Amino acid sequence: MKKQAGRSLMAGVRAWRPGRKTAIRAALALALVVLLPVIAAGSALRASYAGSPAADAVTRGRDAVWLGHAWLDGRRGPADLAALKRRLDGTGMRDLYIHAGPLEHDGTLPAGAYANSRKVIDSLHRALPGIRVQAWLGDKLVRPGEGSNGLRLDSAPARAAVVESARQVMRAGFEGVHLDVEPVRTGDRDFLALLDALHPAVRSAGGVLSIAAQQIDPVPAMHAAAHFVGSPKWWTQRYFGQVARRTDQIAMMSYDTALPIESLYGGYVARQTELALQVTPSGTDLLMGLPFYHTDDMGHHGHAETAAAAVRGARLGLTREDRDRKRFGLALYVDFAATEDDWRAYRTGWGARG
Repeated sequence: MKKQAGRSLMAGVRAWRPGRKTAIRAALALALVVLLPVIAAGSALRASYAGSPAADAVTRGRDAVWLGHAWLDGRRGPADLAALKRRLDGTGMRDLYIHAGPLEHDGTLPAGAYANSRKVIDSLHRALPGIRVQAWLGDKLVRPGEGSNGLRLDSAPARAAVVESARQVMRAGFEGVHLDVEPVRTGDRDFLALLDALHPAVRSAGGVLSIAAQQIDPVPAMHAAAHFVGSPKWWTQRYFGQVARRTDQIAMMSYDTALPIESLYGGYVARQTELALQVTPSGTDLLMGLPFYHTDDMGHHGHAETAAAAVRGARLGLTREDRDRKRFGLALYVDFAATEDDWRAYRTGWGARG
């Protein structure tokens, strides 16, 4: 009886072992499927960060910086303006995106949000001749079925309200509208419809329309994988071009990449710059965003996503793809979180206005 039981047990072990080996092989194969593209992508990004930027891949005098709402609500005063002037003198800064929102979820904008705008704009013009001041407007987007805690672009009345909000800030003395609504999913036709209405409204008021844009697929079809896990992180290159053609200026938010090493991040910015240059019309300003903030979380590692790496990456991408392009610049996000090292990296790495 014991021998028979032993034989049965051994038979069971022999029967189980091949299954275990198969599972191990499957796990290893899956790990390779996941890791090999990551390793290949890392190698490609390191390669993108290699080499030297062209000596003339420096500021074209079309840079921008995002400024917080404190400039409009009275928390920023003459001393702050003097400090901003010192940081920007001699640089290629052209546009200031001052937070004048946020938009309400129905697309409207309370007049109280930008009540002091004309006084502030006049002060900025006196201190920084030639600067252009744009109203930074934005809101979180929600899609059908995601509730009401956000702006619905599929709503025609909401889109019309955004256009009217743009007209309001133009009447208040701003020289452009910088729209930052997130997340816009790649291929979103409602966003394009908003731009089709917004652009002529801003232009007819004598201003420029600027857009904060999401990143482009770093590898083909990555946006499809992102959608599979519910993330709207990337746009296709084609969609980026469709948005760019509907604007005067497009500023890519080339940060929050989750990359853990500075060289990988710099290579990523170089590649994003190349991809964006390929599809941005010659008549549209393309700006690459620089991280001027230092939070550490899953999406942003401050020791890796540095202003210096972003500047060098943008210069490398410009050198390789469209070295002579004039409508190109850097956009600095954001003034209230920036350090002196950030400002130094921008000034020394990107050069002075020619």
